[in-house]
Amino acid sequence: MLTSSRLPTSIDATLSLLQSQGYVADRALATVLFLALRMKRPLLLEGEAGTGKTEIAKVLSAALGRRLIRLQCYEGLDLASAVYEWNYAGQMMAIRLAEAGGVAGDRERLESDLFSERYLVKRPLLQALEPQEGGAPILLIDELDRTDEAFEAFLLEVLADAQVTIPELGTVKAAEPPIVILTSNRTREIHDALKRRCLYHWVGYPDAARELAILKAKAPGAPAKLAKQVVAFVQAIRKEELFKAPGVAETLDWASALVELDAVALDPGIVSDTLGALLKYQDDIQAMQGSKVGELLDQAKQAARG
Repeated sequence: MLTSSRLPTSIDATLSLLQSQGYVADRALATVLFLALRMKRPLLLEGEAGTGKTEIAKVLSAALGRRLIRLQCYEGLDLASAVYEWNYAGQMMAIRLAEAGGVAGDRERLESDLFSERYLVKRPLLQALEPQEGGAPILLIDELDRTDEAFEAFLLEVLADAQVTIPELGTVKAAEPPIVILTSNRTREIHDALKRRCLYHWVGYPDAARELAILKAKAPGAPAKLAKQVVAFVQAIRKEELFKAPGVAETLDWASALVELDAVALDPGIVSDTLGALLKYQDDIQAMQGSKVGELLDQAKQAARG
């Protein structure tokens, strides 16, 4: 359910806003998010995949009733995909129609019409600078570390001044800057020049108590005993040497899979059979088979009882 578009006025209100959408945050995250909203600064969230970075932008959009505009980053992302491009097919048709109508000589008027908003295709960054019903939108620049440094350099203008420059039209500046959330899985370092324009927070794996609260909020159908054992097992397995430790997203997937199998508690057989919901690399799954599963399960059951 959407709430007021007004921004939270305190750290506690920010915590409540996140909790209203089922996002269980710690106070440090709520603090930096409150400051980013208050100071109108972009927020850069770094951390392992699956720790809930992207979800924060979605939660803000739902809780504030603001439009969410998402730019999914990838290698080779360019301005045509991120900011704007021209409708070349429409422009060519206009040229041919003008020639057919005998006005091709009026070159200046034709060029002015061709490079107007009529033929402008707006991509996420340009859309985010436009006025939106309910207030400035939430601009999610997701997995920024997948792009290259050239694209980062372009983003400096957007983040510092809430504007972009289109050579044919001039500078487009937002009347109200969007709320910008950037995420990175840290597959490479983000440049210092971009970090300086942002507030920063590392989103790590939650402790057992918070992960259990997240599990209860997101998978309420999981029996209490199973939920405790799942969280304890995941906490234990993250301490192992794995290619990719499971994130919170994998914890929730695993718990949901176990519920579908009508499990009420963990046992070695069901853990081994469902590890593919928790671990996503064969070498990791192989390393956890056999006696290792039993060892971790014993640790998890002891921790869950405690």
